[in-house]
Amino acid sequence: MKLLLLGKGGQVGWELQRSLAPLGELVALDFDSAELHADFSRPELLADTVRKVRPDVIVNASAHTAVDKAESEPEFARTLNATSPGVVAQAAHEVGALMVHYSTDYVFDGSGSAPRTEDDPTGPLSVYGRTKLEGEQLVAQACPRHLIFRTSWVYAARGGNFAKTMLRLAKERERLTVIDDQFGAPTGAELLADVTAHAIRATLTDPGKAGLYHLVAGGETTWHGYARFVIEHARAAGVDIKVAADAIAPVPTTDFPTPAQRPLNSRLNTTKLQSAFGLVLPAWQTGVARMLQETLG
Repeated sequence: MKLLLLGKGGQVGWELQRSLAPLGELVALDFDSAELHADFSRPELLADTVRKVRPDVIVNASAHTAVDKAESEPEFARTLNATSPGVVAQAAHEVGALMVHYSTDYVFDGSGSAPRTEDDPTGPLSVYGRTKLEGEQLVAQACPRHLIFRTSWVYAARGGNFAKTMLRLAKERERLTVIDDQFGAPTGAELLADVTAHAIRATLTDPGKAGLYHLVAGGETTWHGYARFVIEHARAAGVDIKVAADAIAPVPTTDFPTPAQRPLNSRLNTTKLQSAFGLVLPAWQTGVARMLQETLG
């Protein structure tokens, strides 16, 4: 089996290189790859790459993920998040490949408090959310053999992330303010990659498993709860933390205005995925603690 991974340099792409390798011959590309084009800002070149590789599976981990920046460059975000994935999906269909694509909780409007299911109405609040939703739709329309995973609050030990930012600030400041009215589940790139590999194997065996799934770690928290967990874990590990436990103040989203509006409710219901693939998704604390062990050495 041959697999084509697009976007190998990102947080999820990096982990996918590991998780996909045992499945077969892996061709992993990024936007600056020399011999084969994988630059999502040039969609006209992507179909040719798919035809040259002729993979059995295509996994797209490329995306425009700068949520606030997308507000000022909507057409560029649309090219990366919608147009190019649609082109890849069409080419995937032409060569008979299974197409794997990642989407986001930002396709919802964030209202209410119930975890969203795959069938719930969408209502993105931002350019990022709208372009990711369009990307989902184009992939599904162009390639019936697809797996689309909506996820949220993605982090990895490699590269920057919220936890590392909180740790840096906790070492420098005596007081922190962190948003406490956005709810979701911090989800590790490692978990996304491992579940993806498992789902690919299962779907190749049973094509009826193709479709749209929500994929996040178990449980829920707020950014404030996330920050407190990270800082207390580091304190227990002997890290010199300046901020006191009672000096991490909860504040509403309105205290931190941003160009892009964030959904307050990013809870995603994962029952469909766990049932279809026979999986149990670990609590978000498990992955974050593991990432912190790697990060803190």
